Amino acid sequence: MRLLLASFFLLLTMLPASAEENHPTFTDTEKASILSHGPWPPTLKPDPSNRFSGAPAAIAYGQQLFQEMRLSKGTLLSCASCHQPDRQFMDGVPLNRGHQMLDRHTPGLLNVSQQRWFGWDGANDNLWAQSLRPILTASEMNFTPADVKDLITGDPHLACGFKQAFNQSPAEMSEDALLVLLGKALAAYQETLITGVTAFDAFSAALAAEDATGIAQYPDAAARGLKLFVGEGRCNLCHFGPNFTNGEFGNIGIPYFIEKGKVDKGRFGGIQSLQANPYNLLGAYNDDVGGKTKLRTRHIKRQYSNWGEFKIPSLRNVADTAPYMHNGSLATLADVVDHYSELNEERLHADGEKILRPLNLSELEKADLMAFLKTLSAPLMANTTLDGFVDECRP
Repeated sequence: MRLLLASFFLLLTMLPASAEENHPTFTDTEKASILSHGPWPPTLKPDPSNRFSGAPAAIAYGQQLFQEMRLSKGTLLSCASCHQPDRQFMDGVPLNRGHQMLDRHTPGLLNVSQQRWFGWDGANDNLWAQSLRPILTASEMNFTPADVKDLITGDPHLACGFKQAFNQSPAEMSEDALLVLLGKALAAYQETLITGVTAFDAFSAALAAEDATGIAQYPDAAARGLKLFVGEGRCNLCHFGPNFTNGEFGNIGIPYFIEKGKVDKGRFGGIQSLQANPYNLLGAYNDDVGGKTKLRTRHIKRQYSNWGEFKIPSLRNVADTAPYMHNGSLATLADVVDHYSELNEERLHADGEKILRPLNLSELEKADLMAFLKTLSAPLMANTTLDGFVDECRP
């Protein structure tokens, strides 16, 4: 009998863990944190700084311009050359090339309407100015405001689309005013790039409704990774809210030195560029009559701690947007998890990110965290703003 009992208990220890052990429970604090990542998708609100935000004619024109190769010197590339629709509006390479080799990784455009600063260094405070940046940058599309006006006024189809979108004749406008309207059309189109409901969003909704069936459908590994994300990992301190980002900048120990002795100033240089930009929200082209959009830009100041700081990106669709970091230096999602697990605190300057510390994750914890991150992906939602729109300029 003793031998039989010993054998029985040995068998019990070899059985898989129970479903309750595999699928963790969450504290009230953890539940509140999880629910704060919703609801999703967001309700789209027009950008007050862009009077054409949400306008179907401007969206359609922006979509056309996004694919326009002639918006670069030598018709070398379009916006879509780097922000490829079939690659999450990224390019999938660490560093791309325009008219010259670039120093930063191409960021994705999914859910870009939910951002407050634009570019890895936040050098723009609005989406329409950010849309103009690559067009006017010598190393990228290498165009000028005069080049843009010549293109639009010299092509009947583009000129017609301009009139339909803005109810103005491009030939009668100044180069700068025309350029800004193109940026606003490009922004109006990019605002429609919203991803749909993810497996995480479905789980969060089930958790809020105390729907046991819906909760149980979420993978056990993802649930354990989520508990780590909002708990011991403290990832939600920077990646919070429905878009899984605080929208600001951080120093996470990624080198900001560029080959040949160059240094990427990060946010420090971005603030300087923003303040000097004639297309910022303090300038003449902001359509916000109330002026609320100006407040952040008016009060921003450069600090030494801004060196080495780069944009904290959204984690939505993160599993599909490799490589990672401002310089594309981490090739896979596993590399990103390893970076935070083995973080070298000496790479953070003294007054840098106090909340960062090595996570020292086990292999199972790494796998669980990646399982969670993979549940943040969803396809692009259909653009319904153009339903019923008639393009009067098509040949």
